[in-house]
Amino acid sequence: AAGETLTIVFPMWNEIAIIDRSIDVAHAAAGLLLDEGAIRDYEIVVVDDASTDGSAERVAELALSDGRLRLIRHDRNRKLGATVRSGFAAAKGSVVLATGADLPFDLRELSRAYHLLATYAADIAHVYNALVKGAFGLRVRDVNFSAKLVRAEVLDAIELQSEGSFIDVELLVRAQRAGFRVVQFGVDSFPRWTGRSTLASAGVIATMLREMVTIGPRLGAADAEAVMAAPLVIVSADDFGL
Repeated sequence: AAGETLTIVFPMWNEIAIIDRSIDVAHAAAGLLLDEGAIRDYEIVVVDDASTDGSAERVAELALSDGRLRLIRHDRNRKLGATVRSGFAAAKGSVVLATGADLPFDLRELSRAYHLLATYAADIAHVYNALVKGAFGLRVRDVNFSAKLVRAEVLDAIELQSEGSFIDVELLVRAQRAGFRVVQFGVDSFPRWTGRSTLASAGVIATMLREMVTIGPRLGAADAEAVMAAPLVIVSADDFGL
């Protein structure tokens, strides 16, 4: 709705080479929604996870002349889950997009995701059957893909605990468990144009498995009738072209 506001959250750790471009692209993508009248305002929240390469200082410098840009800083490195949680907690928008500072998808797709979030009200039993399966009553094509558009009401209704990359699973499952609904859509995925992703590192994988064992059992399974009747609150992108 036109009265809504948007927050774009960028978790950041040592991204000095790309953060200027990421912020520029975010402004351009959100500006399209603003020009369309889909939203009335937006903000960009960069959450620095104790970078050591000057990333935080650069964002702080940019924020001095950019009223829509805010910087949140961790005093120690807390990993992706905690960084995303900090961004969600700081977000002022009624709709929140969390995505990587390395721009893993074309942010121009944000307009399509937003309009899907705003207007999707048809019978989606076939989508439900594809999504709500498996151990947690949830199955998506690429649960860890770094693009999730979330209404603020879902963030207010759940409490996230993950410190690592299990945050993606926890977000979707807790939201579904609370009676909200998840839809995914395909996007064109971009490889990193500089640096190296840490998602596949042994340490990150170990943390994901540990959190799956410790947090997973507390998530439970979804109630099918509640999910089917729920408001749509998360659009989760995947890079498989679903």
